[in-house]
Amino acid sequence: MAWTYLLECADGSYYAGSTTQPLETRESQHNLGLGSRYTRRPGRRPVRLVWHAEFPRVEDAFRFEKQIQGWSRAKKQALIAGEHDQLPGLARGRGRPAPPSAPAAGGGEDGG
Repeated sequence: MAWTYLLECADGSYYAGSTTQPLETRESQHNLGLGSRYTRRPGRRPVRLVWHAEFPRVEDAFRFEKQIQGWSRAKKQALIAGEHDQLPGLARGRGRPAPPSAPAAGGGEDGG
């Protein structure tokens, strides 16, 4: 069993990750400074688990983690809220700019 998850950091940014560990263990590791470099940065902790999905194979969880990392903040928030019908409309296709209300995506919000 594997998981893809989203953490909300103390600074309001999101971190996407994947793991085969229990989610409570992984969240605790991030909060103890034993997680990714992104969540170890000053101001990012504490983090809290805001979304997760279970996958039968770690490869599938990792693939979805990488997909989420490319998403806009608005699309991540729709996923967290369970507004799955909103996801296609929030997609940023090739050559399509980010919506004006979404902050520019940088290494920050995408996480590891």
